[in-house]
Amino acid sequence: MTTNYVMKVSTNGQVSIPAEARARWNADRVVVVDLGDRVVLRPLPADPVGELRGNYARRGPSSERSRRQSRSDDAAREDQE
Repeated sequence: MTTNYVMKVSTNGQVSIPAEARARWNADRVVVVDLGDRVVLRPLPADPVGELRGNYARRGPSSERSRRQSRSDDAAREDQE
């Protein structure tokens, strides 16, 4: 589903998101993404960090594993000095 809106940008750089779009997304904050040839507004979840945790669960090393690796790297550099 694609809907186009034409909006005027105020002298302060503000635009109003049409009521239909605000109601559909039910968001009070948005992220502005500059893609070079266009700008995209994406709704920001109420808990962005919690949302990321769910989206990226089990991807990449755990933070504990990363900390252990970093400490190991630091210790190896200190031993070389």
